[in-house]
Amino acid sequence: MLLGVDTGGTFTDFVCYDGGSLRVCKVLSTPAAPERAILQGIAQLGLDVGKLRLVHGTTVATNAVLEGRGVRTAYIGNRGLADLLSIGRQARAALYDLQPLPEPPPVPAELCLQVDARLAADGQVVEPLGDAELQRLGAQIEALDVEAVAINLLFSYLDERFERRIEQALPAGVFVSRSSWVLPEQGEYERGIATWLNAWIGPRTQGYLRRLGEALNPAPVHVMQSSALTIDARTASRRAVNLLLSGPAGGLSGALAVGRAAGCSRLLTFDMGGTSTDVALLDGRLRLTSEGRIGRYPVAVPMVDLHTIGAGGGSLARLDAGGMLQVGPASAGADPGPACYGRGGTEATVTDANLVLGRLPSSLRLGGGMALRPAAARAALERLGDAMGCSAERAAEGVIALANEHMAQALRVISVQRGFDPADFSLMAFGGAGGLHVCALAEALGMSRALVPAYGGVLSALGMILAPRGRELSQTLGLPLQTQSDADLRRHLRRLATRGRSELLAEGVAAGDIRETYSLDLRYRGQRYTLNVAYETPAQAEAAFQHAHRQRFGHTLAAPLELVNVRVMLSASDTQAQLGCDPITSGAPRGTARVVGVDTPVAVWERSRLGLGRRHAGPLLIVDSVSTTYVSPGWSVSIDALGCLSLERG
Repeated sequence: MLLGVDTGGTFTDFVCYDGGSLRVCKVLSTPAAPERAILQGIAQLGLDVGKLRLVHGTTVATNAVLEGRGVRTAYIGNRGLADLLSIGRQARAALYDLQPLPEPPPVPAELCLQVDARLAADGQVVEPLGDAELQRLGAQIEALDVEAVAINLLFSYLDERFERRIEQALPAGVFVSRSSWVLPEQGEYERGIATWLNAWIGPRTQGYLRRLGEALNPAPVHVMQSSALTIDARTASRRAVNLLLSGPAGGLSGALAVGRAAGCSRLLTFDMGGTSTDVALLDGRLRLTSEGRIGRYPVAVPMVDLHTIGAGGGSLARLDAGGMLQVGPASAGADPGPACYGRGGTEATVTDANLVLGRLPSSLRLGGGMALRPAAARAALERLGDAMGCSAERAAEGVIALANEHMAQALRVISVQRGFDPADFSLMAFGGAGGLHVCALAEALGMSRALVPAYGGVLSALGMILAPRGRELSQTLGLPLQTQSDADLRRHLRRLATRGRSELLAEGVAAGDIRETYSLDLRYRGQRYTLNVAYETPAQAEAAFQHAHRQRFGHTLAAPLELVNVRVMLSASDTQAQLGCDPITSGAPRGTARVVGVDTPVAVWERSRLGLGRRHAGPLLIVDSVSTTYVSPGWSVSIDALGCLSLERG
């Protein structure tokens, strides 16, 4: 029995697949100890832990970075480069701010250590690493009393021997992260940040996954990686930096599967949860990037290509010092949550605004069990309206309009700014709050089609059980593409594939189930940034790069190509879960609701009663156990056999 679990800022979502049907539930997250909410959900579903295999999307690593809760970590670099992470790229966050506030360095100066050893750019030894140097380094680490160590030496992606020797010389019990294992790619700063992040938050993640494993013993636990491939929890505990987009990756995995099943592979997605909204573009496949960021840190490990903003159902609405309405990024979270949760929250949130406007029926029970408190929501919006000099309804409309504009701008970043016209795509909304905003966002982007999948409120958890096990591996070569034959390139690629295969075989994956996908990071000689293209032959890769460059930048150059990195993705899906939902029958609305801005009562439908093949004109509200969809005036909706709502404008 498979259980997908997505721990969010407000709710923890569950999807259970028993081989024939899906069951879902939501419970409030317990940020101080996320495993408590997981155990509560398992009990609520009445599951036998001994018969489960759990696939988990966790926010422990992400929250540790964003909240600065890493452990005491030493950084080891070459002589003269100990302060590499503090210097960074010397880029200012605000270009025209002449007096920026100083940022604390990632690693305090007293924890930055140097080693006398050096490799040249071609991998040759310039200065050997002696035994006396190793003994001195080990004594320094002992004296500093650190929990973790990050090792980042020049050109270690060409030869890892020095980093391995340092690792072996360090005291037992210290969490060690070395760059040649975390990210064997060029770019000392980006490689160093990834290695340091892995060490800095590694013990936190390791401790959480150990506690979770003990609580769920004997159930095997796998964890979603940022690349949308799952990994055994024991291995994941050493790869914390690969888990930073664990939850959002599950959502995109689910969105891709649902889109394919619905015959729609070109999607703009937005996952609106309680704390944040994640947006992405899917053009028939998941798009990965090595240029992601978490907080103020670049993260060069492979991760799903998405854009995140602090706008969710729990985003707080307030006036700034100048009297301007602001929505987010601060959130009410799970505790106390929005005012309408009745858990002590008093400030207005997006969820409260939707409730006051009638788009969230007051009779609804969130997650199937939590009753809403309309009076508390109205009181919060009245206080905001008084400060704005308007009614509670007018204030609520302003909150929704501003939240929608934040999300629309994020969608433009991942579409228009990359050369894609949103009108050529369908907008897929998921997350607990996504369906309430889908029509408004589609209109803002000039889109005429939208999808709201069944179980959209828990789609990230569904994506967990649909995602394959796998690895995404890379290696810097830095060679002219024209000097490499197909045999040369496949030799490099197969070497990476062999390493990844051995890890998957150790997890119990059958050799015949492992699929390999090759790709190259290419650029014109002299460029800084690369584009990733699939690899079949050198000529095909060059043609694919020229096409991608024209798509992204509007032109091509008559310049030779440089092969920067080779990449291998290995995946093995052992889950054949069938998408489905409760049987769709024809029926009548369960009631009506008053929606602000609509003159007549709005019908409220159960999703499962819409009737296959029937098209309903908006405005109307569609509810299920985990989400609500608002179909605006001017839109219509129908439902397919998978429970997916298809919305059309006009």
